[in-house]
Amino acid sequence: MCLRKRYSNTPNFNEKLKDEDDRRRKISHDVKLETIPNCEPSATPTAEEVRSWAQSFDKLMKTPSGRNVFREFLRTEYSEENMLFWLACEDLKNEANKSAIEEKARMIYEDFISILSPKEVSLDSRVRDVINKKMAEPSTQTFDDAQLQIYTLMHRDSYPRFLNSSIYKSLFQRSSSTSSES
Repeated sequence: MCLRKRYSNTPNFNEKLKDEDDRRRKISHDVKLETIPNCEPSATPTAEEVRSWAQSFDKLMKTPSGRNVFREFLRTEYSEENMLFWLACEDLKNEANKSAIEEKARMIYEDFISILSPKEVSLDSRVRDVINKKMAEPSTQTFDDAQLQIYTLMHRDSYPRFLNSSIYKSLFQRSSSTSSES
């Protein structure tokens, strides 16, 4: 049984959850991109790169600077965990050591899949069931279905809003004016 369900009738439980959620949102909203731990190192994007991000989601996700800017946008929508999960899965895929794979898979599960996680990503029950079975012997492919589902969610849901966001528009204008001055 989920702890949230078990204790949800306890006085102040829901209030404490709400206070914690509010505190987390305020912190994440106040933080600037440069101060986020685990942010990928990247150069300032070129005007060409920024323009290419509007052409396709794949082009945005292929560059560290694109992922960083998109992550900044996701934070404003309180869905940064989607990018963090996707990046953690990419990191897992590059691991060769079996014990490191098991440890990283366990951490990904605890951070993003567990129903008790504050960074839980939205997955359907079929994908959750597959992951739960694969966690008996984690591999670099344990989260492939979930990663694809989150990638698709970001592409269909968040990406169109990103292209219309002030974050992208101001970056586009800055990069366009910088390239025209050259």
